[in-house]
Amino acid sequence: MSHEVLRLDATGQARAVREGEVSARELAEAAIARIESRDGTVNAVVHRRFERALKEADDVVPGAPFAGVPTLLKDLGWAMEGEPYRAGSRVLDGMTTRRDGYAVAKLRRAGFVVLGRTNTPEFGTAITTEPVLSGPTRNPHDPRYSSGGSSGGSAAAVAAGMVAVAAASDGGGSIRIPASMCGLVGLKPSRGRVSSGPSAGEPWAGFSASGMLCRTVRDGAATLDVIAGTMPGDPYGAPAWRRPLAEEVGADPGRLRIGFLTAHPDGSAPPDADLVTAVTGAAGLLEALGHHVEPGGPSALADEDFARHFGTIVAAHVAADLDEVGRWRGRPVELEELEERNRILGAAGRGLGVVGYLASRDWIDAFRRRMAAWWEAHDLLLTPSLGVAPFRLGWLPPGDVSTAPGRTRRAVAFTSPVNATGQPAISLPLHRTADGLPVGVQLVAAAGREDLLVRVAAQIEAERPFAHPASA
Repeated sequence: MSHEVLRLDATGQARAVREGEVSARELAEAAIARIESRDGTVNAVVHRRFERALKEADDVVPGAPFAGVPTLLKDLGWAMEGEPYRAGSRVLDGMTTRRDGYAVAKLRRAGFVVLGRTNTPEFGTAITTEPVLSGPTRNPHDPRYSSGGSSGGSAAAVAAGMVAVAAASDGGGSIRIPASMCGLVGLKPSRGRVSSGPSAGEPWAGFSASGMLCRTVRDGAATLDVIAGTMPGDPYGAPAWRRPLAEEVGADPGRLRIGFLTAHPDGSAPPDADLVTAVTGAAGLLEALGHHVEPGGPSALADEDFARHFGTIVAAHVAADLDEVGRWRGRPVELEELEERNRILGAAGRGLGVVGYLASRDWIDAFRRRMAAWWEAHDLLLTPSLGVAPFRLGWLPPGDVSTAPGRTRRAVAFTSPVNATGQPAISLPLHRTADGLPVGVQLVAAAGREDLLVRVAAQIEAERPFAHPASA
């Protein structure tokens, strides 16, 4: 019974608890047993709070939408009162947080039982989860491969069947890339949809968004319903939906106008055979479902200056985050304490002037308007989620500063522009390589239109249900 209930998605697990088929404690115990049996290989969970979680499962409030459903929190953002917070970095080892973040409080009120925290690259600045602090997270589909990043620990935990959903965040692709690598549904919300408070206002100038990694579209919709909403003091919020997002599952999306790209217009992500197959296959499926599908995308994507301005803003915020960490722990963070990638980012950010930073923000503002113009005549953009084929652990050598930046730029070519514009996007597991590795496709909607993404994603899932062999 315990193994079978773990195969259910979070919505199914909640129903099983509600209808008395399994107790919240039994479900938590099953998830804990799964973590203990699989995590020695996968290395997804870097902090375990099993005893406290079991007590919380015993005390779960009946009637909450996800009463008794186990979950895990990414160890970056997602602060939980009294729990360790390391963000994948040695400079935070031993630190704990004093209060729940707003999104965590909402998860707990919804009845989720938090079993622990998941692995992440140092400060979330890599597309693979291989921190020096806690070691690499391995892809459950093939342990030689990366689970992606920066939410690679959460993705691997869901793909391995440890939990049905896990908390994540996305500043340049960090939900969608692990979703693609691990064969999951990864929905990045619109800017301002989920509060980053009370500790932050707009992380990475609003590029970063919090969300959940799931196995089904309905879980992606229902969990976003739980954590969405502007909180007092937030700098802005996303426009409200006309009804809960979960009610969009199964709703007719109508005949949509969809453009698709198999290669990035700026040439940074040359076409890979599996990426082309994934996108053209998805395009054919969408056309068969009655949508108007044609090649093409926003011309603004071809602007080669984007990566420079995006990188400037990220470097500035990494430097500011390091200063904040120094104040929190009581002594400044020295660059020598960091992994090489973050030494470079931190140094670049500390060397920036205010005028240069603001100039890059202004450039991104103009880029956002150029991108938005394309959606005036289209409903969705279809692309690969990850701009490169699935890659092995070590593909981004930690000390090789000549190779890693170019590879990273190719990998995030389709995701990071959507962080800059603040649009919602979803990665769906619609293809596998000859070796059985997942390859995701990305759908991007206009700002605020998660409802449209959920409608069409659910339509795709109903036509071609997603398989999750690694969770068996």
